Amino acid sequence: MTLNWKLVIDSANAPALADFWAAALEYEVEDPGALIEQLLAAGHLGEEAVAEHRGRKIFRGYAAVRHPEDPFDPISGIGRGRRLLFQDVPEGKTGKNRLHLDVHSESGDLDTLVTRLETLGATRIREVNKGPAGHWWTMQDPEGNEFCVA
Repeated sequence: MTLNWKLVIDSANAPALADFWAAALEYEVEDPGALIEQLLAAGHLGEEAVAEHRGRKIFRGYAAVRHPEDPFDPISGIGRGRRLLFQDVPEGKTGKNRLHLDVHSESGDLDTLVTRLETLGATRIREVNKGPAGHWWTMQDPEGNEFCVA
C-alpha cells in the first residue's frame, strides 16, 4: 500500500506564500470554501477560524496548492496528489532549510525560468555550475525559504 503525503511549509503569511508557489509551479490554489460553508452551517467551525483571501473563504492561517492534473476532493478542494500546505507559525525562519524544492524547466531555459520566478517575488542567492554534473541557481521565495532552479 502506498501512502499519500503532502509537504507542509511553515510561513508568516500562508495565503500569500501559496499564491507565490502556485504561480511558480503552475499549480492551483486549493479552494476549501464549500467545506468551510458546510462546517460553519453545522456549527463545527467558528467564524474566528475563517479568513478571506482573494474573495474566497479560507481556513485562517492555512493555504494549499495542488498539481492541476491530480485528483482532488470536490467538496473540500483538497488535492490527493502533489500538494504543498502552508501553515502560519509565530516564529520566523532562523536558519538554512533542511529540505528544499528543486524546480526544473521543461524547456531547459534556466535564465528564463529564473527571471520568471524573480518577477513573482523570488530572489537569486547564488549560481552553481558543476559542468556536466549540473548548473542551477539557489533562490529564496518571498519568505526566505531556499529552493533550487535547474
